[in-house]
Amino acid sequence: MTAKTHPPKIQNQEAWSNATQPKAVKSKATKAKKPRQSQEDIAANQFLKSFFKPYKNRLNLARACDVIMVLLLMVQAWILVLIFDGWLLPFLPQFANHDAMATSLLPVYLAALIGVMALRAFVAYIKDVQLSRVGVHAAARARSLLLAKLGEMGLARRFFGSDGALASKIIDEPEHLVGYARFEVQKTTAVLTPILLAICIAFFNGIAALILLMTAPLVPIFMALIGVATSRKSREQMDAMAQLGGRFFDWIRGINTLSRVGAVDIAVSDIANSSENYRKKTMAVLRIAFLNSAVLEFFSALSIALVAVYLGFGLIGILPWRAGEVITNYGAALMILLLVPEFYAPLRRLGAEYHIKGQAVGAAKAMVAMLDFKQPQSGTKQLDITGAAGFELQKVAAFGEDGRIRLAPTTLSFAAGKSTLLRGESGSGKSTVLQILLGFSQYTGAIAIKDAAGCHDYHTLDLTYLRRQFGYLAQTPALLPISIADNLRLAKSDASEDELVDVLQAVGLWPLIKQLPAQMQTVLGERGSGLSGGQAHRLAIAQLLLQDAKVWLLDEPTEHLDADTAAAITALLFELSQDKTVIWISHEEGMEAKFDAVYQLGVSNENQ
Repeated sequence: MTAKTHPPKIQNQEAWSNATQPKAVKSKATKAKKPRQSQEDIAANQFLKSFFKPYKNRLNLARACDVIMVLLLMVQAWILVLIFDGWLLPFLPQFANHDAMATSLLPVYLAALIGVMALRAFVAYIKDVQLSRVGVHAAARARSLLLAKLGEMGLARRFFGSDGALASKIIDEPEHLVGYARFEVQKTTAVLTPILLAICIAFFNGIAALILLMTAPLVPIFMALIGVATSRKSREQMDAMAQLGGRFFDWIRGINTLSRVGAVDIAVSDIANSSENYRKKTMAVLRIAFLNSAVLEFFSALSIALVAVYLGFGLIGILPWRAGEVITNYGAALMILLLVPEFYAPLRRLGAEYHIKGQAVGAAKAMVAMLDFKQPQSGTKQLDITGAAGFELQKVAAFGEDGRIRLAPTTLSFAAGKSTLLRGESGSGKSTVLQILLGFSQYTGAIAIKDAAGCHDYHTLDLTYLRRQFGYLAQTPALLPISIADNLRLAKSDASEDELVDVLQAVGLWPLIKQLPAQMQTVLGERGSGLSGGQAHRLAIAQLLLQDAKVWLLDEPTEHLDADTAAAITALLFELSQDKTVIWISHEEGMEAKFDAVYQLGVSNENQ
C-alpha cells in the first residue's frame, strides 16, 4: 500500500475558539450572591423525594404504625397511673384514706399492661420491617440505575473519576439511601406525636402542654441551622472515600511495576495521605453529629425539667401566681411526667435521622450528576449498515467539561473498506474522534456515514443502535473475571461452541486453550489475569471477529506490549481486518506504509 498523508482541515481556529468556547470565569463584580442552599442540594433533595415516591404506600403504613404506637403509649401510661394511684398510694401513711383500687383487679391491670406493651412492640416490628425493605430496595434500585447509566456512558465515564472512585459511588454510596426512608417517616412522626401528646397532656393540665409547645420549635430550628453543613461534610467524606478507593485500586493494579522500579514506598505514602484525609473528613462529620445530639438532648432535658418543676411546685402549692393552691392531683401529674419524655423522643430521633438524611443528600448529589448526564443528541433512525461503511467529518469539533478544546475544527474522510492511521500529539483529539463516532461525546459540525444504501446524517441516527455494529479495541482489553467462553459471548450472546472455536483458531489461541483442563470454561482473573498481554489482546480480537462488525476502531491496541508481541498483534489485526473500515490510532513509527491513508491531527492545512 502507498501511504497518503491527509492532514485535517482547521480554519480560523483562534477566532472560532474565542467565539464558541464556554466562559468559565466571571468577574467578582457580577458574581451572584451564593444561596445558602446550593442548586446541587436542591437537585439532590428533589431526586430523593421523587426516588422514594413509588414507596408511598409503605411509608404511609409506617406513619400509621407510629400513630398507633402513640395511642398505645397513652393507654400504657394510663394503666400505670391506675396501678400507682389505686394500689401503691394506700401503702403510704399519708395516703391511708385514699380511695384504693380493689386488689383483685391488679392482675387484670398487669395483664392489660403487658398486652399493650407487647402490642406496641409488634407494631414497632411491622414499622421496622417496612422501612428496612424500602431502604434496601431503594439502594438496590439506585445501584441498578447507576450501573445501567455507566454502561450507557461508555468512555464518557471518565468525567466522573477513576474506576476505583466509580466503584465506590456505585457500590457503597447507595447504602446511604437505606436510612432516608426512616427520615421521611420520622418527619411526620415528629409533628404528629407531639401534637397528640400535647392534646392528651392539655386534658390534664394546660400550662404543662403550653410549656412543651413553646420549647418544641427549638429542635427543628437548630436542625435547620446545621442541615447544610451536614450535607456538605458528608459529601466531602464520600469524595474522600472514593478518592481513597480509587488510589488504592490504581496502586494495587500497578504493584508489579512499582516493585520493579522500587517505588512501593511512594504508593504506601500516597495511600497513607489519602487515609488521613478520609479520617479528617469522617471526624468532621462525627463532630457535627455529636454536636447535634448534645444540643437536642440539652433542650429536651431542659424542657422536661421545666415541666417537672412546675408540677412539683403545683403539687405542694408554692407556685408564685397560685400560692397555697394545689393545681393538680398525683395521678394527673404522674400521667404528664410519663408522657413528657415521649413528647421529645421523636424530635431527638429526628435529629439523628437528619444526620442520616444529610448523608443521603450527599450521596444523591453524585447520583444526580451521573443519572442526569446527557449523551450526545441522538436521532431515532436505526441504521443497519449494508456493506462497507465510510465516514465524512466536516468541521467537527469538541469541548471538554472545563471548556478546553478537545478537538479543534477538523475535516476528515474515512473511506469505506479502507484502513486509516490517525496520528498526532497527546491532546490533539485522536481518541476524541473515536468517541464521537461511537456516540459518546458531544460535538459540533457535521458527520455522515456512507454505506451501500446511501449517505446518512449522524444527527438523525440512533447512535446506541449504530454503536453495536462497531468493533472497538483499546490499549487494555476489557476482559471480565468470568470464563473464556462467557467473555467471548459478551460480543455475541447466542454464539455456538463451534463459532467460539473458529474465532479462537483465527487468532491463534485455540491450541493453548485446548490444553487447559477446563478449556473454554477456564475462569479468568481480574482484567484478564491468567493470560499474557498478547494472549489477552488476541482474545479481545476474537471478540471483534465474533461480533462481525464492519467498522473497527482501534485506540492504540499495542501500546503496552513488548516489540515482538506488538508486531505479532499488528500483523494479526491487518490480516483479520481485510475489507473492513479500520480507523487505527497509534504513535508507533514505521507503520504508515501499511495503511491506505494517514492523517496527522494538529496540522493546519487542507486535506489531500
